[in-house]
Amino acid sequence: MGSVQIVTTILAFAITAVAVWLAVRAVMKMVAVIRQGQPDPTRFGDKGTRTKTMLAEIAGHTRMLRWGVVGAAHWFVMVGFIVLSLLVLEAYFEVVSPTGGLPLVGGWALYGLVTEWLAILGIVSILVLIAIRLRNRPTRPGGKSRFTGSTMWQGYFVEGIILAVLIMGFVIRGFKVATDHFEYPVWAAPLSHAVGGLLPDWDAGVSVAALIKIVISMTWLIVIALNVTMGVAWHRFLAFFNIFFKRDPGANVSGLGALRPMTSQGKPLDFEEADPESDQFGVAQVEQFTWKGLLDFSTCTECGRCQSQCPAWNTGKPLSPKLLVLSLRDHAYAKAPYLLAGGGKDLTGEEKATAAQLAHLDVLALAEAEKPLIGTAEEGGIIDPDVLWSCTTCGACVEQCPVDIEHVDHIVDMRRYQVLIESSFPSEAGVMLRNLENKGNPWGAPQNTREDWTKGLDFEVPRVGEVDDFEYLFWVGCAGAFEDRAKKTTRAVATLLNEAGVKFAILGEGETCSGDPARRIGNEFVFQMLAQQNVETLNEAFEGREKSKRKIVATCPHCFNTLGNEYGQLGGEFEVVHHTQLLAHLVATGKLTPVQPVDGGVTYHDPCYLGRHNRVFAPPREVLGTAIAGELTEMPRNSERSFCCGAGGARMWMEEKIGKRINVDRVEEAMATGARTVAVGCPFCSTMLNDGVNGKGAGEQVEVVDVASVLLRSVRPEQTPGGTDTERLPVAD
Repeated sequence: MGSVQIVTTILAFAITAVAVWLAVRAVMKMVAVIRQGQPDPTRFGDKGTRTKTMLAEIAGHTRMLRWGVVGAAHWFVMVGFIVLSLLVLEAYFEVVSPTGGLPLVGGWALYGLVTEWLAILGIVSILVLIAIRLRNRPTRPGGKSRFTGSTMWQGYFVEGIILAVLIMGFVIRGFKVATDHFEYPVWAAPLSHAVGGLLPDWDAGVSVAALIKIVISMTWLIVIALNVTMGVAWHRFLAFFNIFFKRDPGANVSGLGALRPMTSQGKPLDFEEADPESDQFGVAQVEQFTWKGLLDFSTCTECGRCQSQCPAWNTGKPLSPKLLVLSLRDHAYAKAPYLLAGGGKDLTGEEKATAAQLAHLDVLALAEAEKPLIGTAEEGGIIDPDVLWSCTTCGACVEQCPVDIEHVDHIVDMRRYQVLIESSFPSEAGVMLRNLENKGNPWGAPQNTREDWTKGLDFEVPRVGEVDDFEYLFWVGCAGAFEDRAKKTTRAVATLLNEAGVKFAILGEGETCSGDPARRIGNEFVFQMLAQQNVETLNEAFEGREKSKRKIVATCPHCFNTLGNEYGQLGGEFEVVHHTQLLAHLVATGKLTPVQPVDGGVTYHDPCYLGRHNRVFAPPREVLGTAIAGELTEMPRNSERSFCCGAGGARMWMEEKIGKRINVDRVEEAMATGARTVAVGCPFCSTMLNDGVNGKGAGEQVEVVDVASVLLRSVRPEQTPGGTDTERLPVAD
């Protein structure tokens, strides 16, 4: 070992010791903070599925590859980081000796070939990612960037470090080539040999270059160790755990569909016995999120994919799912010294720590602890109320997140506390909640008018109790029973089912609201009240039937989602289908036959709770394809990237006072296709898009109708029953 190698060895191991010590300290801090969260025992079951899902998502990059070039580039960078970590390890042998290398695999030509090309593709890929970040920088002219609000220097730092490490790898190999110490042939390492042809025959060059590579790598480790909130770096370690512990590892997209039940100390809350002084009602302090929530916040990569898809953010609302998560993350870590010292408020608001425990704390940590979780800027709040109430729970953020953060669950948990304990929510929503409690529907319509939609039909609509022989229970829903336009859809579906010979029955006045708007706004108590009543009614209607024969068809995706995904939490196990699924089946089996194509061009708007939340994309398109005898005109944002209508999350009953109206944004996109018919599969979407069309003054040019109405016009062009919303649909000559 020469004098150069002695110096490089000492320096390499010294900086490594410092970096490793700081990293261990950082990991211990992160673990301590995450453990401050509430228990969630549901995250540990089915480890086999969890492991397979984690490996599939990470190795297959199933989320990232939806973004094409970005996903492919990130995959090569990720694989390069993992595999080429061996080359960083190899550098420790090279600082000791210019001829040093990894034992066992170091001399294999195949190893040299793989690492060579991973490094080449890694350099190309990281340059692509840097270019994309520069092209989408927040300061660029025109439009909002998905990186708005991200800590940009951290992104550039991480990408620059990766590029520098990869380049130094070729410099090391180049010096080995120049000094004739390189073990791989030209065919296995062509770029390394090319670099070697440019470098001098300097034996110490290998050790010096290896030291530089180690210093660069350890500088990265030191910087991230000193910045535990640096998600753009830490996600490469935390993502494995966050994906493994996702809510439903078997689901296509975990965190969508059913909401996470309201819990206290890891157990579902029983409202008959719950006490606000001893049981947690929603989330009022950051430590009241579950430990998985705190892990979510720590894992955020600041990539902004959620932000780029969020309907609120895209229409000028203050909500960005990314910025919400980052605010909670930064607050959690700023408050951590106070929490780790034993501080915190109990459920009555009393301080749990003694004065002695808090005496040594930094004043900034104590000040952070006093900030309200929900509050305006003047109040020092972490999350502004306008941010909280802008969410439509559309799930676009959850759908796009590459590390499986469950934004919607966290937002609803905060809403639950605001509604149930603080009674703080948009005033207009109070009317809806009172109507649900007193009338069993959000419109406050009399219960004895639930069956009025059946009047004037040329067939009898059977009721449960009057007939026992029915295949499907037709869940009409509140909109389908009381809202004028939705009633036309209800009549169209009933007519088609009757036409196809499907035996169905309705509950009539025995039906009440599914509870979706109450649950999404945060009023779990009203949801439970309505849901338990419905579960009891439905179990009675299906008494004696096994689950496969307890079939329900619903026209409202919100009811479809609630009955199918959430009533199981309350003992209601049913086989629930959306009406477009049933209609697609009836058309495919020849029980419904379109005879006259609908003309004029048709585009389809995917309802969030049918598409993203429940993955029902094909059936509505299949129905429309047969009804128009041709191809749909798709909007740019469709299927899992469909843009929300603005009604979800109980926003249907709240005024939209900030920014551009979401429904107008969506209507403009639909109108830009040139289609004369905008087909929908949800009564909320129908209302919102119709309002948008009328607001644009295009009511005579564009028709918004349900998929069932489009099909009925094609199946019975000359026999359309009155009031089924098909009269204006154009048909081909």
